[in-house]
Amino acid sequence: MILLLNIENFFNVPWYELLIIFLLKVLEITVMTVRLILVNRGFKVPASILAFFELILWVFVAGSVLDNVMKYPIKGIVYSLAYSVGVYLGSIIEKKLAFGKVMLQIILPTDESDSVAALLREQRIGVTTVNAQGYKGSKTILIVYANRKGVNKLKEDILKVDPNVVIGESDITELSGGTINPRRRLFKWQP
Repeated sequence: MILLLNIENFFNVPWYELLIIFLLKVLEITVMTVRLILVNRGFKVPASILAFFELILWVFVAGSVLDNVMKYPIKGIVYSLAYSVGVYLGSIIEKKLAFGKVMLQIILPTDESDSVAALLREQRIGVTTVNAQGYKGSKTILIVYANRKGVNKLKEDILKVDPNVVIGESDITELSGGTINPRRRLFKWQP
């Protein structure tokens, strides 16, 4: 069986239908992207709630696209474009929300480490110092666990003290004990 596309019907879809497909698919994929990141950061209940709404959107949007997709292939193209835009928007939104914690490893000359450690401790941030040997002499590694929200400001403050420091940043999925700020909650209640 050979399926032939009817070019005549390719664009024969009302513009508002294509716009609705596009907007709802962008919303669905944006929600999906945020949900996946929430799951990876340990926010299971909010992620489950988002999954419910994500699936409702998927059922209706996919259903409207798959209905006569061979007759109106422009629907599939709009659907695919919206998917890409949704992934992009979801990652931007998640970055703005900044869920979870990060570990910063700050490597700097030993004689400058006390001023950076003092700056961090003034902000009530726990700092662990480790003596190390670098290519150009004695170094100190400051290990800091911080909330992702505000970490850019923290790095800016560190760079003001010493613009030549090396700062490594890693996402943390689970952390317990020590001097850390409590995890930010999405909701006031806790299951």
